[in-house]
Amino acid sequence: MDNLPLVIASSNEGKIREFQKLLADFPFDLLTQPVGFEIEETGKTFMENARIKAIAVSKATGQLSLADDSGLSVEALGGAPGIYSARYAKSDNERIEKLLAELKPFSNRKAKFECALCIASGENVLIEVSGFCEGLITFFPKGENGFGYDPIFEVAKSGETFAEMEHEKKKQIGHRGSAFKLLKPELKKLLTSIRK
Repeated sequence: MDNLPLVIASSNEGKIREFQKLLADFPFDLLTQPVGFEIEETGKTFMENARIKAIAVSKATGQLSLADDSGLSVEALGGAPGIYSARYAKSDNERIEKLLAELKPFSNRKAKFECALCIASGENVLIEVSGFCEGLITFFPKGENGFGYDPIFEVAKSGETFAEMEHEKKKQIGHRGSAFKLLKPELKKLLTSIRK
């Protein structure tokens, strides 16, 4: 059986590497979205944005597309940065600094990561799932692994930030891993129906 092309609707290299690992057991040829392809994320939720990206990339490439929209919501900041997680500041370091500065007046450091995944074919949404990971924002960055807000997000009951965890552990308990556990059985059904 030939592998099916699947376009990852992202230009974020960290995210693409993570998907390559998560999808290693599936018969897909993973492709990246066209270089310079810009999508305006106008959704009000992670899922709406994932849907917008998956449909836009699928229509542009004529292939199945997988999009994720994920981010960090901090309770004391009214859910910010939320859907603006990636656009909160120019770089990972600046985003972390800004978040820690805004959180200074608050004792509540509860936060959660959310990941919404959407697979689309043209205009049609084939699969949608969401995963979550609860935790706390640390007072300073810890750890060398991961990307984004990973160094300041300590997973509930673990005592470790995402950036301190081994990849396998993060994959098991992280928001993308949680969403992926829900996606896997749906993907298997989808592949079965495509290949009939």
